[in-house]
Amino acid sequence: MVAPASEAFKQSSWEQGRRGTIHLLDTMIEELQLDAEEQASVKQESTGPRSNEVFVVHGHDEGMRESVARVLTKLGLQPVILHEQPDKGHTIIEKIERFSDVGFAVVLLSPDDSGYSNAKGLDTARPRARQNVILELGYFAGKLGRHSVVALHKGDIELPSDYDGVLYTLYDTDGAWPYKLTRELREGGYKVSADDL
Repeated sequence: MVAPASEAFKQSSWEQGRRGTIHLLDTMIEELQLDAEEQASVKQESTGPRSNEVFVVHGHDEGMRESVARVLTKLGLQPVILHEQPDKGHTIIEKIERFSDVGFAVVLLSPDDSGYSNAKGLDTARPRARQNVILELGYFAGKLGRHSVVALHKGDIELPSDYDGVLYTLYDTDGAWPYKLTRELREGGYKVSADDL
């Protein structure tokens, strides 16, 4: 038997249905978000580096730059050296951004400059890397994560204090650095072998 419903009953039914629908939609959204997070987590764990390109940040030491580029090439990777890339009317920072979609960066800290605290005076001057190299070290550490950046330093130079606690790799003359770099690349997901050196 069907009878006309009162206005109060219709309003109450509408509110109850609306609350139920909102609850159902909220639950579905929550489940979709959890599913997306799980898929992203699995994808992140299963994928290696984004590309076989490795950005090489360098100062004025051409020999150091070329040695690192040769090692990367022997390992089957493609070194990206900024001044070798086309300018296309871009500023330097625009070029860095354009070519920074890499899986790894090697930052070469060579003793190209000297620096000292004004409070302590010129007598405390120490060799240090170019300031653009330090800026790019921070850029790539932020963009790729510290685990995808290796800082190779040459000699006893002033190292960036904000990056303290991170292990630097010595660009040594006895030739151990290519093997250390290979190990770091392997830890970063690259399928590289020291046998290729």
